Parts: sequence; structure tokens; C-alpha cells
Amino acid sequence: MIDPELRPFLKMWDARWAALPAGAPVQARRAIIDGIAAELRQPLPEGVVLEERRVPHGDDGVRVCIWRKSAVRPAPTLVYLHGGGFVQGSPETHDAITAAIAERTGYTVISVDYALSPEHRFPVALRQCEAVVRWAFAQADALGIRADAISVGGDSAGGNLAAALTLLFRGTSQSLRGQLLIYPVVAFDPDTPAMKENADGPIISAASVPGALELYASGPADRRNPLFAPLLAESHAGLPPAYVAIAEHDPLPLRDEGRAYADRLRAAGVPVTLDTGTGLIHGYLRALRYSAAVRASFGRMCEWLERLA
Repeated sequence: MIDPELRPFLKMWDARWAALPAGAPVQARRAIIDGIAAELRQPLPEGVVLEERRVPHGDDGVRVCIWRKSAVRPAPTLVYLHGGGFVQGSPETHDAITAAIAERTGYTVISVDYALSPEHRFPVALRQCEAVVRWAFAQADALGIRADAISVGGDSAGGNLAAALTLLFRGTSQSLRGQLLIYPVVAFDPDTPAMKENADGPIISAASVPGALELYASGPADRRNPLFAPLLAESHAGLPPAYVAIAEHDPLPLRDEGRAYADRLRAAGVPVTLDTGTGLIHGYLRALRYSAAVRASFGRMCEWLERLA
């Protein structure tokens, strides 16, 4: 059963999306997400400050929003990649989450405004996120962060990017401390129990998956690339410790893929904490103010980050 405390959140969510006409462009979807985020935004936690930077990369660089407890330096750091199906979202749509992580854990949280599809397809966003991680290591002293305690994390599509980053940085001198994967996309397999059991949502329907995938992937070869689908990597040995949070009522294959990824990591000798998300839905961190179960799950993530540091 879905957590009853989520009903008001789902009612609000459904009402906002009901206004979207069939076949609306991605820009209209982005406007709705921006509006929902504005409605859910909380006052900045006491003691947390925000700074914007532009990380050198390509012609224009990559914008990042840096959340930190001003009194904590040098701090462990989480490079956070927002969700949104690769087509929507921004640091602002997830600032209630990232600011709360900074306030709760003392981490500096670097939230990345990576390029969205379909304007920018795989692997553009991933390479931008990679540039931000390299910048964080190179500028650790100037940023007031610990170069020995830089982790990556994200939700949904952002979880995919975070998992891919651990593959990119494996075996390098820039060693990632951990990976926080929140209902992550790791394979894109439509033939899973979760796809059939929860096909009609809430939040996302199974029918929406192929379209979003086509907007992000350039072709079949991309879908076989482990940097696109980290579950397909030949080996997961040597990756950093992982916290994998899934959702019982996730309508996508993400629930089963997340569990499979946790199993694959464990089999490779990677320390893993799996949160099964009993009663929870895809995107549940957006409902922090609605549900005690969501707040408890968020608390467990933060406790894991604190132990990791």
C-alpha cells in the first residue's frame, strides 16, 4: 500500500500535470516542474548558504549551485545530479533536497545544472558532470572541501549519471568516496515485474519510458554502453561504497533494476546499503514535508553520508 500521507502530494502533482495537453513540447513539461518546485520550496535552512559558480567546460562552462553550512570547512562533498528523465529539472527544482542534505550532514553539496535532452543527447550531460567532479578535486582547497571525501549522488536520471561517474573515475587518482543512488536508472529494461505491476504510476507511467529514452539516447549502440546503462558494465569491482534507495511503488523498472544493481555491486565486493522504500513512490524526496516515511528515508541517507565522511 502506498503511504497514505502521500495522498495530498499526489493530488497536487496530478492536478498540475492534468493541465499539460497531449503532445506538449518539453518546454511545457519543464515549466510545470519549475512550478511544482516553487510551490514546494522551503525557506533556506538556518546556517546554510548558497553560492553559484560556472565550471570551465566547453564554450560556456557548466553552472553549479553550491550549498554549504558556512561554519563547516573543509567539508566532505556530494556532487549532486538532479532527476527529471534527462529532459527537465535543474538545481532549483531540487534545492529543497540539496539544501536539506547540506543542513543535515554538514556536507558541501554541489548541484549540477547539466544540459538537458533532446537539445543535448548522451553523453553530453555525463561529460559535463565529469568536468564538475574533476573541478571539485582540482579546486578543493579554494572551495574549502576535502579532496579525500568527494562523493557523487543523484535521483532517477541523476542516479544514472552518478553511477556512470563512478565507472569513469574507477582506478584514477581522483578517488570517489561514495555513491548515493536514489531510485536510479541503471538499465532501461522494459520487461521487469515493476514495469508490469505498477505500469500506471503514480508520478510516471510505464508508457512514458520509451519516449524519454529516445530523447536521451542517440541510437541502439548508446543503450548498450555501460556509461548509459551502468548495470551492463562487465565488472563493478573497485567502485565506491553505495547507498541504493528504491521505491516499492515505482512504476518504472527502476525498482527491480536498483535492486539488481545493489546485488551486482555486492557480488563485486562493494559495500552496499539498500533501502527498499516500503510504501514509497518514484520521486518521493519531493514529498519531504508531506510524509514521515519520506523523512525517515531521507534521514537514513543522511546518516549514511555522515558515516561515510
